[in-house]
Amino acid sequence: MDRARVAVFVVFAVNGLALGSWASRTPALAAQVHASPGVFGLALLGASAGMLAAASVAGRIIERAGARVVVAGSTGCAAGSMVLVGFAPAVPLLAGALLLIGMSVGMLDVAMNVAAVAVERRIRRPIMPEFHAGFSVGALAGALAASLAAGHGWSPGRHLTVAAVVAVAALLPVIRAVPGSRPEPTEEAAPGRAPIRRPVLWLLAAVALCSAIAEGASSDWSALLMTAERGVGQGAAALAFAGFQLVMVLTRLAGSRAQRRFGPTRCLAAGSVLAAAGLLAAATIPVAAAGYLGFALAGAGLAASFPLALSLAGDAGKRGDGTGGEREIGFVTAIAYTGFLGGPPIVGGIAQVTDYGVAFGFVGLVAALILPAALGARRARQREAAALTAES
Repeated sequence: MDRARVAVFVVFAVNGLALGSWASRTPALAAQVHASPGVFGLALLGASAGMLAAASVAGRIIERAGARVVVAGSTGCAAGSMVLVGFAPAVPLLAGALLLIGMSVGMLDVAMNVAAVAVERRIRRPIMPEFHAGFSVGALAGALAASLAAGHGWSPGRHLTVAAVVAVAALLPVIRAVPGSRPEPTEEAAPGRAPIRRPVLWLLAAVALCSAIAEGASSDWSALLMTAERGVGQGAAALAFAGFQLVMVLTRLAGSRAQRRFGPTRCLAAGSVLAAAGLLAAATIPVAAAGYLGFALAGAGLAASFPLALSLAGDAGKRGDGTGGEREIGFVTAIAYTGFLGGPPIVGGIAQVTDYGVAFGFVGLVAALILPAALGARRARQREAAALTAES
C-alpha cells in the first residue's frame, strides 16, 4: 500500500486517540475540578474556542509551510496539552488546558485533511471516509483505554500522560511519508472566488457544522448521559462512546464503496436520517441498552458527514494543476468548529435546566438538518459548474 496513504491514516488515528482519551474521561475531569454540568460545559468551551481560532488560519499556514510540518508541530503540542488537561486542579486551569489542546487539534485537523485530499488526488479515488475511519480507530482505542483506566482507578493525569506518549511514538515512524508539498503562491484556487463568497462552501460548512454538533455531543456528553440518566458506572459509561466510534469505524471503512455507488449526496442524506433516529432513541428511551444502541446508530449515520463535506470542499478548491483546496478545507472546518464552540455550553445548559435526555433530543434535531444542507450544496455546485461553462 502507498506509504503516504498509510502515514495519513496513522495521523488520523493519532488525532482520534487524543480525543477518545480525554473525552471519555469527562466524568472524572468534571469531578476532579468539582464542576456542575453547566460550568463544565463552559470549560469545554475552551477546547472549542481553540479549535475555531486555529482552523481559521490553518489553511494559509499550510499553504506556506506544507501539511507535513503542521502535522508534526500540532501533534507535539496536542500531546503536551493532554498532560495539562489530566492534571488540571480547577475549572479555570482546565479551560486553559483545553484551549491549548483545541488549538493544536484544530490545526492538526485541517493539515491532515489537506494531506488526505492530496492522497485522494494522487490515486484518483474517493477514500476520505477511510482516513476518517482511522480517526475513529484512534478514538475507539482511546475510549477503550479510558474505560480500562477508569475501571482500574487511574487518575486522569496518569492516564492522559501515557496516552500522550503513545500518540507521539505512533507518529514518529510515519511523519516523513505525510504529503508536504506546497502550491506556488501565484496560483489561484478554482473557480477564482474567495471561499466566503461561494454558497456551496457555506452549505458544505452547514453539513460539517451539524455533524460537529452531533459528534461533539456524543463525544463530550454520552458518558454523562449514561451515568446521570441511565444509572451506569463510569467504566460502563465510556463504552457508549466506544460503541459510537466502533460503528463509525466500520461504516467509514465501507464508506468509499458506498460513495462510489450512490454518490456523496445520497450518503449524506441517508446518514442524516439514521443519526437523528439514533440520537432521539438515546434521548427518549429510558433504558441503558437503548442508549448504547442509539449512540451506535448515530455513529453509523454521522460517519460520512464530516469527511464528505471536507472532501467536497477540497474538490471545490482544486486548481488546474491538481493542487489547492487548503483554504476551502480550512473555511469549512472553521465554520464546523463553531459547532464544537457552541455545542458544549448549549447541551450543558439544556441539561442543567432540564436533563441530558432533552439535551440529546435537541442534538438529534440538529443531525436531521444535514439532509437539506447536503441537497442545497449539490444544487449550488451544479450552478457554479453551469456558470463556468457559460463563461467559457
